[in-house]
Amino acid sequence: MTDYAQAESRSPLAESSVVSPNSSKGLARGKVTLLGCVVLGISTIAPVYTLTGALGPTVREVGVYLPAVFIVGFLPMLLVALGYRELNAVEPDSGTSFTWSARAFGPTIGWIGGWGLVSATTIVLSNLAGVAVDFFYLFLSQLTGNEALAALSQNLLVNVLTCCVFIGLAVWICCRGIGMTMGVQYVLVTLQLLVLIGFSIAAFMNTPASARVAFDWSWFNPFNIESFSAFAAGLSLSIFIFWGWDVCLTVSEESVGSDKVPGRAATITVLLILALYLVTAAATLRFAGTGDAGLGLGNPEIQENVFAHLATPVMGSLAILMSIAVLASTAASLQSTFISPARTLFAMGYYGAVPGRFAKVSTRSQTPRYATICAGLATAAFYVAMRTLSENVLADTITALGMMICFYYALTAFACVWYFRHSLTDSLRHALLRGVCPLVGGVLLSVIFWQTAIDSMSPDFGSGSHVGGLGLVFIVAVTILLLGLVLMLIARWNSSTYFTGKTLPAHKRR
Repeated sequence: MTDYAQAESRSPLAESSVVSPNSSKGLARGKVTLLGCVVLGISTIAPVYTLTGALGPTVREVGVYLPAVFIVGFLPMLLVALGYRELNAVEPDSGTSFTWSARAFGPTIGWIGGWGLVSATTIVLSNLAGVAVDFFYLFLSQLTGNEALAALSQNLLVNVLTCCVFIGLAVWICCRGIGMTMGVQYVLVTLQLLVLIGFSIAAFMNTPASARVAFDWSWFNPFNIESFSAFAAGLSLSIFIFWGWDVCLTVSEESVGSDKVPGRAATITVLLILALYLVTAAATLRFAGTGDAGLGLGNPEIQENVFAHLATPVMGSLAILMSIAVLASTAASLQSTFISPARTLFAMGYYGAVPGRFAKVSTRSQTPRYATICAGLATAAFYVAMRTLSENVLADTITALGMMICFYYALTAFACVWYFRHSLTDSLRHALLRGVCPLVGGVLLSVIFWQTAIDSMSPDFGSGSHVGGLGLVFIVAVTILLLGLVLMLIARWNSSTYFTGKTLPAHKRR
């Protein structure tokens, strides 16, 4: 039997009956433990990578209230994570947002939820690869003492080619199987966490007198932020830095205790990341301040890549460790982040929402190779397009990503409430975890999405890049959503089984 024969035989497109969401799809089972799920979650969030790209843009919006907006950004993430855990407990499925939204609201909304997840991960993967390129050449420069090597990342052709090579390597590792992916993750995640903690300690202890900013507990008070627009923009960026914990649920079918372990791991991941971010944010503010010159976090010249500029002043001769840590962070996250779009496309193919070849699984590696390769090609294409349009591609894609995250997280949160609507009065626990928490989280994320969408129409929003007077962030977000609608219409034309509810029918009572 060929690598893909078993997956083809399982495809619901060949069956007339309704497909069970818990039926075997050919993915490796019982390969990921609780620790493994947490490591995957931290890896996908990629704390070193997210902070080096998000600290500057967030300070640009909220100033010294960086820790405050991190705390507020954490709250909807936690509320939504609780809803995800409830959904996964009764229906563990690699499709997550796609599957649950379809179960709650029907095939059309389910398809849109799947597209939101796939598009968000495509954006972040391109951003990850871009950061990896910058730090790769910075690392070579530090290693050899040749400053000219660091400038190679500014060469468009060199940058794009290197980025595509990194994406290709990440896809290759992912296609080798979840076991190989996990083996690499343990090493890379440990390395980046140790360096980030070391950077924070050094920033607290070695602050030069000329740059020292007195620690102030008011940094943690979100009510001190001047305007709601600034608050919403900062919160959208804050949400970006927490994004990725849902990969714990994406591998539910490949986890030990698929109904409990992934949800528990998602909650643990979010809590650990919050603690790490608050310490790092406070340390960085104390060292650099928010000025718009020199090492200040408000300086536009350092906002795209904060650690690249602060590593040497903070860590001295050990600055090369930060370059290694960012490379480790991006490499780890490139591999783990590919899991989400690949598994989502795999589930969509399995249920007939996209062509059946996306549901093919290699029996050798037990991974959806075709879906993973397609995700890699989409990532490379998006990065090339964005890098060509804007020199500030990293800052602009981070903001656009925040909007897409708000979109599909909010949709899944509302799906949780509707999915369990008949059981909300069964107990106080159900009322809170299946109703109140995801509902509040979904509403908060929806407000952030719409406020950011309105503000991003301005040509001055974000990095200031615009096309025809409209902000580039708004254009990117709207283009992605419209592209999703077009692809959905094409999918509807080609697949009647999914869109008529035959392969993934809505639950009438739960």
